[in-house]
This record gives sequence, structure tokens and C-alpha cells, in this order.
Amino acid sequence: MSYLVLARKYRPRNFTEMVGQAHVVQALTNALVQQRLHHAYLFTGTRGVGKTTVSRILAKSLNCQGLDGQGGITAEPCGVCQACKDIDAGRFVDYTELDAASNRGVDEVQSLLEQAVYKPVQGRFKVFMIDEVHMLTNTAFNAMLKTLEEPPEYLKFVLATTDPQKVPVTVLSRCLQFNLRPMAPETVYEHLTQVLAQEKLPAEPMALKLLARAARGSMRDALSLTDQAIAFGSGQLQEATVRLMLGSVDTSHVMGLIDALARGHGADLVNIVEKLRLNGLSAASALEDMAVVLQRMAVLQAVPQAAAESDDPDQVEILRLSKAMPADETQLLYSICLHGRAELGLAPDEYAALTMVLLRLLAFKPNAAPNHQATLATAEKKTLTTATPSPAPVAKPAAPIEVKTLAVREASEPSQRAAPRAVVLSEEGHFWTETVRSLIAAESINALVRELALQSQLVGRDTGQWQIRIESESLNQGPARERLQTALQSLGHTVKLVVEIGKVTDSPAMRNAAALAEKQRAAEDLIQSDPLVQNMIQEFGAKIVPGSIKLISSH
Repeated sequence: MSYLVLARKYRPRNFTEMVGQAHVVQALTNALVQQRLHHAYLFTGTRGVGKTTVSRILAKSLNCQGLDGQGGITAEPCGVCQACKDIDAGRFVDYTELDAASNRGVDEVQSLLEQAVYKPVQGRFKVFMIDEVHMLTNTAFNAMLKTLEEPPEYLKFVLATTDPQKVPVTVLSRCLQFNLRPMAPETVYEHLTQVLAQEKLPAEPMALKLLARAARGSMRDALSLTDQAIAFGSGQLQEATVRLMLGSVDTSHVMGLIDALARGHGADLVNIVEKLRLNGLSAASALEDMAVVLQRMAVLQAVPQAAAESDDPDQVEILRLSKAMPADETQLLYSICLHGRAELGLAPDEYAALTMVLLRLLAFKPNAAPNHQATLATAEKKTLTTATPSPAPVAKPAAPIEVKTLAVREASEPSQRAAPRAVVLSEEGHFWTETVRSLIAAESINALVRELALQSQLVGRDTGQWQIRIESESLNQGPARERLQTALQSLGHTVKLVVEIGKVTDSPAMRNAAALAEKQRAAEDLIQSDPLVQNMIQEFGAKIVPGSIKLISSH
């Protein structure tokens, strides 16, 4: 008999076996019990969190015949009737799975929809499951919209995707959407412990914790890595062998790096990095493990009593390091480790990059002595802000008057504000600005797509085609252009965008900048003309610091 991998062997067969998705299980269970069933479901989430599994369990719940063959819709499928067995085996005639990654055209979707006119052959419902639905073309999406909105009463749609942002809003509005969350390392660890107990395989707890963290929230990845670790360790899961397989850095190296940084000892730091190089250990893993330890140190620095609540064997050393390193250095080093991981791929040698990342803390220690220029600047600042002693008040016959000096801080240089570029107003520009504002308000565009819309100028509208102009070639990205086209469809504009490179004179961003500059000028004029301000200038010789007038957003 061939070996069945753990990810398939321990795939959940019912909702009670689902791990880490209690919010989805509860919603579907209640819907099945009350028989308040929607005609279309959309499951989103990263790989390996259970999207396809939930789809199959839902199909079994809808078509389960019960132990006596007289069962109905249930939240607890029996798993032994013919329908349940066939769905688990992938041969149920009324359950169809379509992989949209390889069947993304309109022909494949139309072929699937042609089956919708026929009633179920064996089961109670037909269930169409489309995996990676975001890979379908726009034409394929349009072809299924009508059937997706008003399917026959015996037809249920189940859609799954790892990228819901690419799914048109017209499809999203027709589905009940459930987001399957990445699983916490603790949840993965507990499940791996149960699986290995059933497999009767010995495993060290630390080895399972390493596998749980390496899975990045995916249970399928965790089980696949466990299979690999079992083969690597000849049936045993030990911390040393798992670290070697994953390329993880030993805890002693991580603690040594943080200890060297706390002591400010650059030589020890370089020596430990050299050991990592000689052993072929991952530099990215070193930074990741350091970030984990630093996070725990920060918690202990903020909540010292948390040390008594942990049974981790490394807790004693982490507690010592949290006392040896100031809290501000801990926060700085944590940030450096996070951002330093992005630099490893840019350097010709990742270990040299790792060394530079770690030495950065020694160069920018928060409690380091200021240099000569900084000292002079500090002294000058103190001189400017210190009030000079006032002369003794002069008594007048009427009444004694106390003279007070008003310390006024003047800016060394007036702030230079870059004037916004002149906008050449046009009818097309007004239309494009209002369209972009509608897309932003509806949250239909973000990131690069939003920037493309804001920085572009609409120069022409033809039937089925709009021409926009941008100045930066970096904004002319195919995926961004396609997502902007899709967003425009939600407003009823089914057009193709043609991008040209040239000077932009009327864009939404330029209009926004001009409006903001006008508000700034109005605010400055209002302050300058205020009677109270004029009185302070005349009475005390006060001055308005250039650039100190700031607009406050109402949001």
C-alpha cells in the first residue's frame, strides 16, 4: 500500500475536526441547522488554511443521506453514506471542482454553466466549487454573473481564492464571504502533537514549535514540513535535526548576538556572524529569530510579572537580556531586524548584509554620547530658549506694574514651501477627478492602482477606450492598469485604458495639491489679520514663525 502524506491523511472530514477556523465553522453550522442557506459562498485566505476542505464538508452536509439513507441537510455529515464517501473520494457526480488557475477562460466557465440546467443525478444539490477564482478572466466573470445571482434552487456555488482583491465587486456582492485566518503557531503546535500521537512517533516539543512557526499559519505546510522532518530524522523529530533541515539558527547564537549588542562588543558580534557563515545557517532566519526574542524581551520590560507565567526553557536567558538592554535599544533593534531582512537580498553577500544590519545598532545607540556638532546645537538651542533676566520693575505713583518678558523662539531660516504646479483646468480633468474620488470613496482602488489614478490625466474618451497620460514610467504597470479597468467597471465604465507618457497638466493629485495650497494661504491670511495677533505683535514685538501655521484635518 502506498504511503498517504499527513496533509491528506488528516484532512478534516467534518466541521468538528476543523482547526483554527471556529468563526467560519460556527456561521456555517448555524446556517445548516436553521437551513438558511445562501446560493453562493466565497472562502478567502492564504494557502493551506482549509478553503477546499470547508467546501467539501459543506457539500457533504448538503447531500448527506444519513446512516439509514433517510437523512436530510445536516451540520454533522455521517461520513459513511454513499454521498459522503464519494465526495471524500472525489467521484461524486453532483460535486464539481474547477481549477480556475488552469481553466480561466470563458469557454471553460460556459461548459460548467451548461451543467447547471440539469438537476442533480445522485445528490440533493449540485455544488460547483471554483478554486483560485481570481484567476478567471473578466469575460469569464461576466459570463457567470447572471447564473451566480439567480441560480436554480438545486445549485450552490462555492468560490475560493487567495487574493480576493482581484475578484470583481460584482461577484463579491453576490456571495457570502468568509475569511479563513492564518493559524497561530500555538494552534498548529497542538494539532501536530495530536497527529504525531496518533502516528505513534516520538517528537521533541521544541522541534514541533519550530515546525509550527515555519508553517507561517498554514496547516498544510506544517504537515508537509512534518513529513519532511520525519524522513530527515529517520522517524524521529528532534530539535537539532529540525533546525538543520529548516536552516534555523541555534538559540545560543541568537542569544549571543543580542548579548554582544547589549554590551556594545562589536568583535563578538562579528565572530558569531562568521560562525553562521561557516555553518551555512540562514542570515534571514537569524534576523527572524532575533525579532522573536526581542519581542519577548520588550514584553518582559513592560510587564515584568509575565516571566513567571512562562515555562519556556529560554525564559531565564531572555529575562537576563531584557535587564541588560535598555527598553529603547530593544525597540530600535527590533525595528532594525525587521527592516534588515529586506536588505539581505540586495547585498552581494547576505552575511555581510547581516553584519551591517547588526552593526547599525552600535552606530546609533540611543544612549550614545552626542558628537561635537550635536553638543553645539544643543547648547545653541538652550541659549535661544532661555529667558534673560528682566530688569527690576519701575514703580509709578499710580500703582506698581510688573513687567514680564515674553520669550519668542525665532526660526533660523524661513521654511521654504514648494509651490504646487499650475493646473490647466479642463472638462476631462474634472470628470476624471470626480471618477477617481468615487473609486477611492468606495475603496475600489489602493496602493499602486490608487497612485496611478491620482497621478494620471484623462486626455481622451472614445467608445470602449480611454486614454490617460502619466509622467512616471514606473506607474505604467500592467497589473495596476488592469485593476484600474476592473474598478471602473464597478462604476459602469467598461473601457480599455491606453497609457501614454508625457507632461501632465490636470490630474486629481494636482487638483488636490492646489486646493490644499489655497486652504493654507487662506489660513495664513486669517491668522495674520487676526486682531489678537496684531495686538501681540504691536505690544510685545512678537513674530509669527514662518511655516508654523498648520492645517488640521477634520478626519
